[in-house]
Amino acid sequence: MRLTHWLLRTVLLLSLAVAGLHLDGRSAFAQAPQPAAEPQTQTQAAPTQAAPAAEAPLANGALDQALKDIDKAKNELASLQDRVKQNADNDDALVELAGKADELGRGVIATSVSLRPRFDQIKNRLAELGEPPKDGQPPEAQIVTDERNALTSERSQINAVTGDAENLSIAITKLSNEITTTRRQLFADTLLRRTDISISVLDDAGSAFLHEVDQFSQALSSWITFVWKFKRFPLFAAIFLSLGTALILLSGSYRVFGQYLRRNESVEQPSYISRLAFAFWSTLIRTAALDVLLVTSFIFLDGFNVLRPDITPVIAALFGSIGLVYFVGRFVNAVFAPNDPPWRLVRLSNLGARSVGYCLIAMAVVNALDYLFGTVSEAMGSPLVVTVVRSLFAALIIGLILIAVSFGKPMLAKNGDPDAPGRHWPRGMGILLRVFGAGLILTALSGYVGLARFIATQLIITSAIIVTTYIGLLLGKAISRQDNFGDTLLGRFLETRFKLGPVAIDQVGLVVGLLIYAVALLTGIPLILLLWGFHVQDLQLLAYRLFTEVRLGGISISLVGIFTGILLFAGGYLATRWVQKWLDSNVMARSHVDLGVRNSVKTGIGYLGVGVAAIFGVSAAGIDLSNLALVASALSVGIGFGLQNIVSNFVSGLILLVERPFKVGDHVVSGTAEGIVKRISVRATEIETFRKQSIIVPNSELINGLVGNWTHRNKLGRSEIPVSVSYEADPRKVMDILLELAAAVPLILRNPEPHVEFLRFGPYSLDFELRFFLADMGDGLAVRNDLRIEILRRFKAEGIEIPLPQSDLTIHRQANAEVEKALVEKPARSEAAEPEAEIDEAEEEEQPVRQLRGKTADGKLKG
Repeated sequence: MRLTHWLLRTVLLLSLAVAGLHLDGRSAFAQAPQPAAEPQTQTQAAPTQAAPAAEAPLANGALDQALKDIDKAKNELASLQDRVKQNADNDDALVELAGKADELGRGVIATSVSLRPRFDQIKNRLAELGEPPKDGQPPEAQIVTDERNALTSERSQINAVTGDAENLSIAITKLSNEITTTRRQLFADTLLRRTDISISVLDDAGSAFLHEVDQFSQALSSWITFVWKFKRFPLFAAIFLSLGTALILLSGSYRVFGQYLRRNESVEQPSYISRLAFAFWSTLIRTAALDVLLVTSFIFLDGFNVLRPDITPVIAALFGSIGLVYFVGRFVNAVFAPNDPPWRLVRLSNLGARSVGYCLIAMAVVNALDYLFGTVSEAMGSPLVVTVVRSLFAALIIGLILIAVSFGKPMLAKNGDPDAPGRHWPRGMGILLRVFGAGLILTALSGYVGLARFIATQLIITSAIIVTTYIGLLLGKAISRQDNFGDTLLGRFLETRFKLGPVAIDQVGLVVGLLIYAVALLTGIPLILLLWGFHVQDLQLLAYRLFTEVRLGGISISLVGIFTGILLFAGGYLATRWVQKWLDSNVMARSHVDLGVRNSVKTGIGYLGVGVAAIFGVSAAGIDLSNLALVASALSVGIGFGLQNIVSNFVSGLILLVERPFKVGDHVVSGTAEGIVKRISVRATEIETFRKQSIIVPNSELINGLVGNWTHRNKLGRSEIPVSVSYEADPRKVMDILLELAAAVPLILRNPEPHVEFLRFGPYSLDFELRFFLADMGDGLAVRNDLRIEILRRFKAEGIEIPLPQSDLTIHRQANAEVEKALVEKPARSEAAEPEAEIDEAEEEEQPVRQLRGKTADGKLKG
């Protein structure tokens, strides 16, 4: 299954590479025939000394090996430079040399990096030894001097080797840039090279073509005869394995992706997502399956030595042409749907969809035959004029097809009936098709046959790839929309299989949409790059650099390293959570450890584990921790000013977790907050009040402020019940009753024993307070309620009265009369514009005296 996935992922790249659809130096039409491949001998340059001669021998084997590696790299660089000059007109050879240069550069860098640990050790050791004694200072031990001299010599050798490695790396980079420039110039020269088109050229091409046909027929018949006589069993074995591969791919693709490879004929009006899904997946999966079959068949034929050197490129071109035509056919069937109007993605009539689809397939066939016959000409060693004239006719045919299509009426009628006669193209589209067709014909007739063939290839294949990729992006966008994924077949399956709710299904749809984006881009972009002149080796090198060495200024970022770091951090985080849960449920719970201690241990292990996982993840990502230390030191000033409250709360949280002045479950009072501690984190502490309100208190306030903890060391606590009786009651009897009632409650402790305090002589009652201790302060509310009920019941039975508040009110009638007189005279004084302040002063002098004395039992006023 893993092999199948890998093949599905890489098949399009490999098939197009085998087909050679890109325009390179070897298969250019207007290019001179290639010289025979030179022997693979390398010019051995004279070895150069990487490090200057030193009196002291090499310090260790690593340095000796590095020196040999640098010498070897210099020889390889000289050989590569010579081969680049010899193959300046061969794009395939230049691609291979570029890969070797890149590999050589990585090896040189690795050699230089391997010496860094030893260089750091020498540097640290020399710092420990210090400077040699100056004149007039006491001499040092001879062993110290010898060690310093040896380390200094070794450091000089390492610096010399590192310097040579750096210079060599610069030279390799220069060679790589030179290869890139040469290939770019070769590509431009191939496209813009002009060939004279005349009657004599056509005559020569016709004669050479007849000779080529005869020569190829002889080669093909001799190969078939040779295979049938001597390679019959390998041929049947290759065919059998190819058929087995086809059966596996056919059954597997329909089993896994069957719902996306065929249209549901029972659906009269398929949804927009269904049409996009069928168009994208049917085109991609079926083309990939056929390309895998073609590639594996070619591998089987070549692996069983059935192919011959002169036939191998022809078979490869034949398989590539089949893959190209099949891809365009699948694209036409998915997008234009000539026989299924409801599944059509474009607004074309039935006749228009069939005519446009047939024209696209015809252009693909012309292009594929042009490439196939060009490969045959190259394999047979035919004159270049045959390839030029053949490509000329291919460009003319494709141009005429474009012009003919521009005059058609493929657009859907206004009434929306697909069977009705269609309308003309939009004016701009028709003109554009005619311009492309006429431009292609004029370019070919002007002698720029290579450019015309390149444009024709891009018009057909690149356009189909771009449209398919765009359909994939539209599909990902449609599935990512809210509430859309649940209506798809996959969404309903996941909802039923895993019992997912609407929110979860919507989140899964977002992930699926992103994955479709990735599949569309990772499939379309490499294929387009291959068509525009890139080689598979170029893409491999680009992917390697992208995932292993992305440089931003002086910083090198590795996407693979970052991904590995993320995985390590996630693994460390999950392991930390597992250790927390295991310790809490298996160790501390069985040991009956206090809840607060368990919370502190869990929190500490959590922060420790996450910190260690973060360190491992950052290191695996290739980020130098020393750089982080420099950044942290630079940010320390900002932290001191702008983040001091956060840092203060963080440090306070660590102190609370270690010192534990209170813990989870304690009953605390802090300022206006009182309740039970629910959670302690490094920033704040959560306190839940008895009204179930959560109060988040910053840790610094708990450290710096006053905090009362009712259950700091234990839950033992004192509780009080105030009691007031009338003056007629016997105090001793009241105290005895209260102690008796307290003794009858099992939750009240006997040691310390309950106690009744005679507090005071109140204004209308005798005040007592029953004090007792409870083993758990949490039981105080229930105990006090029960005791109050019993006290009230017992006092009624004993005839002890609990008095109501009383007050005496004394009214002086003379003062009231004077006040009434003053109020009557007030309006007259106001009319005389006398100051109001005088009235206030007079009222203050004559203010009546009121004295509160209490209230009688019957509620009457005294006075």
